[in-house]
Amino acid sequence: MGTKPTHEQAQLHLQVYDLRREAKLRQARDWFFRNYFVNTLEDSNRIAAPGSEGGALVMQVFSYWENACALLNYGLLHEDLFFETSGEFFGVWERVKPIIAEGRQRFHNPLFLAHLEKAAERFETWSESRMPGHIAAMKQMMKQMQSQLQNQAAATASA
Repeated sequence: MGTKPTHEQAQLHLQVYDLRREAKLRQARDWFFRNYFVNTLEDSNRIAAPGSEGGALVMQVFSYWENACALLNYGLLHEDLFFETSGEFFGVWERVKPIIAEGRQRFHNPLFLAHLEKAAERFETWSESRMPGHIAAMKQMMKQMQSQLQNQAAATASA
C-alpha cells in the first residue's frame, strides 16, 4: 500500500459515499443494475432513451460515477482507499463499455465518461497486482447476474 489518506481525502471520500445514500441515486443505481444491459447504442436508446425515466436514471448513475472518478483522477480522493471501498464504478463501466466508442462518436464527445474509463483501467491494474483473478471473477459474476435478470424478465413477460 502507498501513503495513508490525508484527513481532507478521507472527508471527501465520506462525502462521496454519503451522496450514494441519497434516495433518488439509490433508486437510479438499483434500476441501472437490474435493467441496463446493452451491446449497441440502439439497445441503450430502447432501454433508457434520452428524455425517458430510464434515460434520467442512467444519466444520474453515469454522472455520479463520472464525478467521483474525476475526483479520483485529479488526486483529490486517495486511490487505495477508493479502490478498496468502491467497486461499483467498475460495474458501471463494464455495462457501458460496449457502446462507449459509438456514443462518443455519435455525440461528438470523446470525453464522455472518460474519467470513469480511466479509473476502471487503473482499478483493473490495481486489482490484478493485489488480488489476481478478482476482475475475472467480477466479470463472471456480472454475466451470471445478467443472465438471471434476463431470465426473470422473460418469465415475467410470458406470465
